[in-house]
Parts: sequence; structure tokens; C-alpha cells
Amino acid sequence: MGKLRIRRAVLGMLETNCYFAENTETGETLIVDPADDWEAIKAWCLGNGRKPAAILLTHGHFDHMLAADALRREFSIEICAGLAERELLGNPSYNLSAVWSRPVTLEADRYLTDGQILSLAGFSVQVIATPGHTAGGVCYYLKEDGVLFSGDTLFAGSYGRVDFPTSSMADMARSVREKLLCLPEETIVYPGHGESTDIRAEKQYNPLA
Repeated sequence: MGKLRIRRAVLGMLETNCYFAENTETGETLIVDPADDWEAIKAWCLGNGRKPAAILLTHGHFDHMLAADALRREFSIEICAGLAERELLGNPSYNLSAVWSRPVTLEADRYLTDGQILSLAGFSVQVIATPGHTAGGVCYYLKEDGVLFSGDTLFAGSYGRVDFPTSSMADMARSVREKLLCLPEETIVYPGHGESTDIRAEKQYNPLA
């Protein structure tokens, strides 16, 4: 993957995958879905000489964003999220923090649209809108590196729950089939929970294929 190195920390009560997409040439790092325990994420970045460049949220559920605001303040970086996720981020009932944690709201700095290309930390990152698990869920595709951060849309042999506020089974099926399984088969998928997979395996084994 050239200058890209991906590391993972499994954090919080729901064992959420927080990813660090590092530029090995510059040390700049994208933090994808900073789950609970911002101090651990901060310590990891500082201890490894990493320079956080931005926070990328795949969606707004509490277990993917509890550390985001503290990290934004600590490192003076932007939080990016899907445009259609703004309501969920601002509603503790919708983002489930009122039920599972402490009531939390969050306002992103940049709201993203489908197909938008971000230039961050020396990488080209394509935004893919994937409603289903939430209305404003997005995936982040690093085409040049063959990597997809899929959040809770696509798991290894499975897909995200569709019984939460703003969820839709019909949208989930369309997102997986029309937005993700059409990517190159060698694309490595890094999901919000569980182990990584690839598009080839999901085209063969995913129940939505």
C-alpha cells in the first residue's frame, strides 16, 4: 500500500474499531471513527510520533464518535461526517448515546457529499454515501491504495443493523450492492467491528450479494 499504513485499536463497550491511516513518509494520520477513550488515542499518536490530520466519521453512533470532540480540541483538527448525518449527530436519542452512554451531541466541521474527493494527509479519499445503518452513513475509499473504511455498512460476511433511528433495510441493500460490491475485488475492507475482509470475499459470501 505504498506510503499508507493502517493500524487498529479496538475501543469501548461495543469493541469498535478505531483506525489510524498513517502516511509513513510524513507521519500525518487520519483517525477513522474515534471510539471512546480519547486519552488512549492521544497517547498512541504522541507515543508513535503521529500527527493527526483529520477525524473521519463513517456515521454518528456514539460508539464511533465519543472521543471525537476531545481529539479535535487537543490536536486542532477537523471532524468530517456525511451531510445527511447532521441530525443524528445532534440528537442523543438518534445517536444512541442517551441509551448506552451519556447524552452526547456533536457538530462536525465538514459535512461531506457522495462522490466528494478529499485530499488529506497526502491521500486522496473518496466519500461514498451508504445509507442503511444510518441515513447519513458514508464509507471512505482510498482508491490508489485499494482500501475501504466501511463503518457499520459492510462487515466480514455480514452488514450493519437496520433497526435503529434513521435505519433502512432497503437502503442498506442498495448501498452494499450498488456502491460497495462493485468496487475492485482486491479492495481491502476495514469495518467498524470485527475483522477485515475484501470485496472478493463479500461478493461470494455476504448475504446481500
